[in-house]
Amino acid sequence: MTERYDCHYCKESLFGKKYVLRDENPYCVKCYESLYSNTCEECKKPIGCDSRDLSYKDRHWHDDCFHCFKCHRSLVDKPFSTKDEQLLCTECYSNEYSSKCFECKKTIMPGSRKMEHKGNSWHETCFTCQRCQQPIGTKSFIPKDNSNYCVACYEKQFALQCVHCKKPITTGGVTYHDQPWHKDCFLCTGCKQQLSGQRFTSRDDFAYCLNCFCNLYAKKCAACTTPISGLGGSKYISFEERQWHNDCFNCKKCLVSLVGRGFLTERDDILCPDCGKDI
Repeated sequence: MTERYDCHYCKESLFGKKYVLRDENPYCVKCYESLYSNTCEECKKPIGCDSRDLSYKDRHWHDDCFHCFKCHRSLVDKPFSTKDEQLLCTECYSNEYSSKCFECKKTIMPGSRKMEHKGNSWHETCFTCQRCQQPIGTKSFIPKDNSNYCVACYEKQFALQCVHCKKPITTGGVTYHDQPWHKDCFLCTGCKQQLSGQRFTSRDDFAYCLNCFCNLYAKKCAACTTPISGLGGSKYISFEERQWHNDCFNCKKCLVSLVGRGFLTERDDILCPDCGKDI
């Protein structure tokens, strides 16, 4: 007696009929499609055993239904993109949604490498230095007047050169006597300390910090012997080739200030009229 070979679901005999095995169980075509076939996203009909099931992100299509939403050309075995769950060929997607190259104005195709800066996009091969025309890629660059320059070309064409070291000044220079300097190059002629950010003065076109200038060139106070800079509006008294700080111009005996008052001299001393009576 011949053993029966029936559909696992409807139990009808499968002898002489097409069937499908699933988990080692046989199913007639009708039962298999009813139980397990995927539904086509486009036509909403089951994708039968005699059709190829094309899938993308848990969605399924018949061969004939797998086409571009815009131009309806088949996407079978072709690259495609999606937008709002709609399938699009690369051409339609690019025309609708892709960036345009700022340089050549052509579409930047999906999947191709692009460069972006301040809302603009370029093909990698179009993102070049305005001066040397070499691709910038991921290297540092400097934008100027809607053009981009590699650092070396920008320095050659636009950067000021330090009057001291003759090298380009790219950031934070100092201007002195209408000439550009690096901050690290603008030093006191005397002590060689940086002058950027502090008060300084000059003599014979050479820059000095206040300490060096006072020690080298300022007159000395006849009372305290320290330099009188005269800088920044500070006041001093001058008499017969001698100078005093305002605060030092006092009577030798009673120490009263003589600024704006009459005074007498006795050898190197200055006295108020009261203390000078005994001279």
